[in-house]
Amino acid sequence: MSIMDLFSSKDHRLVKAHLKNLIALSKVDNFIAHTERDLIFKIGERNGFSEETIEEIVEETSPSEAPVPLNDSDRFDDLFDLVHLMLVDGIIHESEIDFCMVMAEKLGFKKAIVGVLVRKISMNIVNGLNKEAIKTDVSNFIKF
Repeated sequence: MSIMDLFSSKDHRLVKAHLKNLIALSKVDNFIAHTERDLIFKIGERNGFSEETIEEIVEETSPSEAPVPLNDSDRFDDLFDLVHLMLVDGIIHESEIDFCMVMAEKLGFKKAIVGVLVRKISMNIVNGLNKEAIKTDVSNFIKF
């Protein structure tokens, strides 16, 4: 933790942690695609981070900082947080949905279901369902 982190707000630190998780997940295949990078910067800037700060976070973050959770509950929590972060501005962009789908695959969800899974989580968040209700809905979906 840097000296600046000590003086950051809790929300700022939480967003930074999510950015680091996104970056680490993006680096799992040892390459950050242009679209992934653009979206990471968009999310960071939208949450008050300068381009320079985001670049520093990208450079200092390694793929090992985002271990893939071993159970469905933790994988859901990570995906939920990712989708929630994407929706922070109240607008669903197709590129953000695509990014979430890529990240869902990297979290270990099957490619065949990630599109429906991400859209289901997105729509439930937009419709105001709480995390536990969404988790139950997703859990029932994944079982099939």
